Amino acid sequence: MANTYTQIHLQFVFAVKYRNGLIHSSFKQELYQYISGIIKANNHKLLAINGMSDHLHILVGMRPSQSVSDLMQDIKANSSKWINEKKFLKVKFEWQEGYGAFSYSKSHVQNVIHYIQNQEEKHKVKSFNEEYLDFLNAFEIDYDERYVFKDLI
Repeated sequence: MANTYTQIHLQFVFAVKYRNGLIHSSFKQELYQYISGIIKANNHKLLAINGMSDHLHILVGMRPSQSVSDLMQDIKANSSKWINEKKFLKVKFEWQEGYGAFSYSKSHVQNVIHYIQNQEEKHKVKSFNEEYLDFLNAFEIDYDERYVFKDLI
């Protein structure tokens, strides 16, 4: 695709299954590096990654050579397998089904990077559920709240 020129910036937001706080500071940076490697191996550009113990935000400069769903499948499947193989936790690690993908113009990229880098501050005043619903509403995405978050039954 030598004559293909794109500028696609996507923020992905996804949670640990049941939003359990399983992403511990003891391996968080290693996880971010591992996910960065997946993104790079798929010829995309990682612009920012950060999150909390129960969810992640990733901003990616996407290449049109891969679908959004294929990239997310690769990130979630391989990172959860990696966490489990490394035995960072005494319980099985899983990501919750689904994700949010939100597109941004070049003029908004620096603000999104700043937002992602400052997750700890943002979540002192807003829960992940509130944040995620704010994204869906701000981007005018129709959703059925029954399927947005799965709780442990």
